[in-house]
Amino acid sequence: MTFVEGPVTVTVPATSANLGPGYDSLGLALDLRDELTGEVVATSSTTGEPTLEVTVEGAGEGAVPLDESHLVVRSMRAAFEIIGKQPAGLRLHCRNRIPHARGLGSSSAAIIGGLVLARALVAGGELILDDETLFQTAAEIEGHPDNVAPAFHGGFTIAGEDDGFFAVRTAVDPRVSVVVFVPATGVETKAARGLLPETVPHSDAAADAGRTALLVAALSDAPEHLHRATRDFLHQEYRRPAMPESLALVDELRADGVAAIVSGAGPTVLAFSNGVESAETTKLAARCPEGWACHALGIDLDGVRIL
Repeated sequence: MTFVEGPVTVTVPATSANLGPGYDSLGLALDLRDELTGEVVATSSTTGEPTLEVTVEGAGEGAVPLDESHLVVRSMRAAFEIIGKQPAGLRLHCRNRIPHARGLGSSSAAIIGGLVLARALVAGGELILDDETLFQTAAEIEGHPDNVAPAFHGGFTIAGEDDGFFAVRTAVDPRVSVVVFVPATGVETKAARGLLPETVPHSDAAADAGRTALLVAALSDAPEHLHRATRDFLHQEYRRPAMPESLALVDELRADGVAAIVSGAGPTVLAFSNGVESAETTKLAARCPEGWACHALGIDLDGVRIL
């Protein structure tokens, strides 16, 4: 087995999970990408020890670790372990556009990007680490597949766990786009999950199941039903104490007929729109709260890519 010469670059999209009622099962890839460049290098010329050089620009710069605990590095190590050989030295540069701890899949992007990057650094890596094994590994690292599925496959995915993880990609109506409203401060996924109850009323579960089924149809070819389809009964209201401003914006937008939801574990608010450059999108963007960032985004259909 040999490593390829020179650097390799991969890009991986942001994702939004849940999409309202599809808790821990539905995910959508968005046209906002992180870019990771990796290269296998020699051992230290002075000590002969393995080397690791990590640099970060953009989201997480000055905050994320630059050692073996970096999530991209950990994911790369997992891939190299499956392939059967760790490189003597590794150089990694991350250009991050996906905000961290905002419910836009930054950790899934790091995991998928790291696994694919490591595989691409090995000659014939796809023959050793196939797509299914890579996806299973990503979901195991993340703990659930709802974000890693669209990050890997692109588009709109339905994912879950049943004797292993599974993911199915389905169609997205070309009229669908989104506007995301990103608060200045984040909420950790663990904290957001900690607010959820152990049980919910059967009526809420039944209502959520119906909306989830409708949402699959609405995203596929009936976006006029997105407002009704994105009504959630299982998780968003329970998380209000952790992100009151976000839920207040969701309430305000939905009262005006906008299909708005909390993206993933929040606190980003996602609103469905009709076309990235449409008048509807422009009006939505104008409602961005002061101090928040706003992005009008298309749906990414490619998933992770090697440049």
